[in-house]
Amino acid sequence: QVQLVESGGGSVQPGGSLRLSCAPSGLTFHYYPIGWFRPAPGNEREGISCISAREDMTYYADSVKGRFTISGDNAENTVYLQMHSLKTEETADYYCAASKDYAGSDPRRYGSWGQGTQVTVSS
Repeated sequence: QVQLVESGGGSVQPGGSLRLSCAPSGLTFHYYPIGWFRPAPGNEREGISCISAREDMTYYADSVKGRFTISGDNAENTVYLQMHSLKTEETADYYCAASKDYAGSDPRRYGSWGQGTQVTVSS
């Protein structure tokens, strides 16, 4: 059974940084793309970044390009999302999810989801 566990959330001031972790069990991230999502208006989930180690592909939403970096550690079987220059409007629960194939920002193509980790950006 596939499970994904997020960690690393917390409270930071605007302009601060956090590193989120996504640790999947039941799958090896090298062979399954992992994406990061947060809620968006309209009860959707915004795909903010994705990594496919197998296909050597990454994706970043325009809203986070240049500030967020996604990476993976094969030895730890963990995917990280380094977030810099955080904004108050980025306060949200952040979720990671796994897909069978590269799926970019489309949450409908991800079949396994974690429970989320909360990020609060506030002064």
